[in-house]
Amino acid sequence: MNKNLNSIGLSKKPSETTVVVAMSGGVDSSTVAGIMKKDGYNVVGITLKLYNDSKEVASSKQCCSGQDIMDAKRVAQKLGIEHKILYYQDKFKQSVIDNFVDSYLNGETPIPCIQCNQTVKFKDLFEVAKELKADALITGHYVKSITSDNETNMYRAIDENRDQSYFLFNTTREQLNYLRFPLGGMLKDETRSIAKKLDLNVADKPDSQDICFVPNGDYVSVIKKFRPESYKKGNIKNLEGNVIGVHDGIINFTIGQRKGIKVSDTEPLFVLKINSDKNEIVVGPRDYLGKKKININNLNLLVNKDDFNKDILVKVRSTGKLLKAKINFKDNNSAEVNLKKLEDGISPGQACVFYDLDKKGYKVLGGGWIVN
Repeated sequence: MNKNLNSIGLSKKPSETTVVVAMSGGVDSSTVAGIMKKDGYNVVGITLKLYNDSKEVASSKQCCSGQDIMDAKRVAQKLGIEHKILYYQDKFKQSVIDNFVDSYLNGETPIPCIQCNQTVKFKDLFEVAKELKADALITGHYVKSITSDNETNMYRAIDENRDQSYFLFNTTREQLNYLRFPLGGMLKDETRSIAKKLDLNVADKPDSQDICFVPNGDYVSVIKKFRPESYKKGNIKNLEGNVIGVHDGIINFTIGQRKGIKVSDTEPLFVLKINSDKNEIVVGPRDYLGKKKININNLNLLVNKDDFNKDILVKVRSTGKLLKAKINFKDNNSAEVNLKKLEDGISPGQACVFYDLDKKGYKVLGGGWIVN
């Protein structure tokens, strides 16, 4: 690193650098706040209250709950840093929850964490940090950010099991140049070890596992709550277009699903397509799940299109592996992704994220939303 730059790549002394740390109340963001404070930065912790807890949410392993807010406050007090709580329930419902519900009703499989990062966390929090005249916005996401020549690029974390770059593909170039991710070069055990050395009360706190506003992973109950009319019976059809059964609501199904179809056949049946306009699902054998061609829209590119003149790597689900592909741009907002091998269970509403391997690791090139 250039000796004239501080640890987050800025040409200022840490004592002259103000950073905002997004503190969710978990061990990762709390450790980041501790690292920044220990390194001599002026730290302001900000915690977002995004939804009103139900009893189910309060007892499940989710982020951003009332307990998490209290944990973040205690960590800030322990570190001796300023701490602010922003109440964004209305914005979160409009930007994330409503989109989540509508997406399922359209036969898609949404990713609310990306929507939250794209809107509330990196848009509104970004603006708040700027208002506070902070030099950078720091988060506890497991991605690497490498800054050189006043430009920051995003890479997969070294801990591939923790890597969260898939959820951050929609980060804009302006946001990326302002963001820093100190945990991208660490393993989770290292993070917890630092938290213990800092004597933080969240050092052994379990990781959040569910979508924050979905109690115990029961997304159907959330959709019923906000759209009670959505639970309608409809037809199950085979590939020939024949009705072979009845379902209890398309919100119970995602592409590639086998459970819940309740139709007997000579071989197992899987959901191949969800026609929301007709309130029907199309099922068929597993052999028909595979796809090599994907259409995506609402592109966000972090590099020039010239970087796509060769084969790259893509990820089509958060838990999926990297796949070789060629990107053919239709226009500035849509593209066709041609996979080199068949991939099962590709679902509309999921993200297709672009990567390229260079000397520094797997660089995030951008991505888009899967249409079909």
